[in-house]
Amino acid sequence: MWPVLLDHYNDRVVKGVNVSDEEASKYPHSAISTWSGFVYQGKVALYHCLKLINEGDSEFELQLDSTDDFAIYKDGNLISAHQVKAKIGDYRGNYKEALEKSASLELDRVAGIKRYFHISQPINDHSDYVGSNHECVEFYRYGESHHCELDKIEELTKQVIKEIYARQTVAFDDSLIDANYCLLSDRISSKALAIHARIQNEGDTQRKAAYESRVTAESILSDITDTNPYERKDYYAIELKARLHSHLEERLDESLPGMSNAVYERARRIYELIRLSEGGDFKILCQLMKPSEKFSRIQDADIRRYSDLVHTINVEPILKRLPHYLDSNNKFYAPTALYLPEPTDKKYCKSEIIAEIKNNDDLGNLLFEFNNLIAAKATESFIVDTKYTNCFNGSSIDAQERIDSNITKSLCISILTRDDAEARLK
Repeated sequence: MWPVLLDHYNDRVVKGVNVSDEEASKYPHSAISTWSGFVYQGKVALYHCLKLINEGDSEFELQLDSTDDFAIYKDGNLISAHQVKAKIGDYRGNYKEALEKSASLELDRVAGIKRYFHISQPINDHSDYVGSNHECVEFYRYGESHHCELDKIEELTKQVIKEIYARQTVAFDDSLIDANYCLLSDRISSKALAIHARIQNEGDTQRKAAYESRVTAESILSDITDTNPYERKDYYAIELKARLHSHLEERLDESLPGMSNAVYERARRIYELIRLSEGGDFKILCQLMKPSEKFSRIQDADIRRYSDLVHTINVEPILKRLPHYLDSNNKFYAPTALYLPEPTDKKYCKSEIIAEIKNNDDLGNLLFEFNNLIAAKATESFIVDTKYTNCFNGSSIDAQERIDSNITKSLCISILTRDDAEARLK
C-alpha cells in the first residue's frame, strides 16, 4: 500500500499512514489517474471503433469528450454513449457518481440508448447498473473480462487490426501493425486531449465545436490500412511521443510513494509537456536525443536514459516545446540519451555526430541552436569541432537572434557530463 496519497484536487502530496484498500478507496484518486484517463479514453475509443469496423459497420462517427467521454453516432443519431475511467479504485462504490451520470438523461442521451462503462482495473461487482430512471449501464466486455488494463488495451487493439487486415486482404507484418496503431492512436488521443483542454480553457465557446467535431469510421479505416506509414515524416516523432509518454507514466506510477513534493512537481510538469506536445516538437527531440545516430526509431534504453537525466539532474528545466536549459549567457543546453561509459567512446561519438550532420541538414540547424548537449553518461566533457559553417538556415528570425554570434563560426558542439552541465547552469 502506498505510504502517500495524492490529492489531485490540490495537486499536492498528502502524507498519510498505511491504510486498508477499502479505507484508501475513500480518498480522492491520484493525479496519475487524471493524466492517464484522457489517453486511455482515446485508446478505448479507438478499440471500440475498430471492433465495430471489424464487425462490418463503417458508417458511424466517433465523437470525443462531448455527449460523453466518447460516443458513437450514426445518421446524426446517438447509438451508444461511453464513460471511461482509468485507475479509480477496486470497489464498485468508487464509481457510484460516474455510473449515475452515465445513466442520466441529458441532451442526446435519451431513454433506451446503449450505455457502456469502461474501467481499467477489476472491481468487486461488475453487474449492470440500473439508475433510478431505469436506464441500464453495462460494464463493457473485453472478451471474457469486464475491464482492460492500460498496458493491455494496445495488445487487444492490434489483434483487431490483424483481423481487419485479414478481411481486407492487406499484406502485413508486426511492424506495419505497430506503425499504423501508433499513428492512429496518437491521432485519436491527441484529439481527445485537445478538445478537453479547449473546453477547460474556453468553456461554452468550445462545447458546440466539440459536439460537432467527429471522426468518421471511413477515415479510421483509411488510416489503419495505410500500407506505407513509414514514409510519413512524423512517424518516428509520433512513435517516440507514445513510447516516452508511456515510460514517464510508468515511472511516475512506480516512483510516486517516495517522491518529494519538488520531485513530484517536476515529474508532473514534464509529463504534461510530453502529453501535450505536437509531433514537430518530437521530431526535434528524436534528433537531439541521439544526434550520433541516423534519424529513426529511438531505442527503449535511450528513452530510459533520457528520462533519468531530465528527472535527476539538479537543474530545473525550461519546459517549452521540449525540456532544455539556459545558462547565464543565454546559451541553450539539451539533455540527451548519449551513453559514453568508456573513454574511447568519445572518438566514435565525434565522428558519428559529424557524419550525421553531413547527411542531415535539419540536425545541423538544430545543433547551431542547441550546441551544448548533456550526455546521459560520459567519463568526461569534450568538444566536437565539426568544421561546418553553413548549417544554419537564416529563415528563422528568432533563431538567428539567439545564435547570431555563431553564424560565421565553425559549429562546435560541447558534449557535457551531468556534473559539468550542472556547474555551468547554476
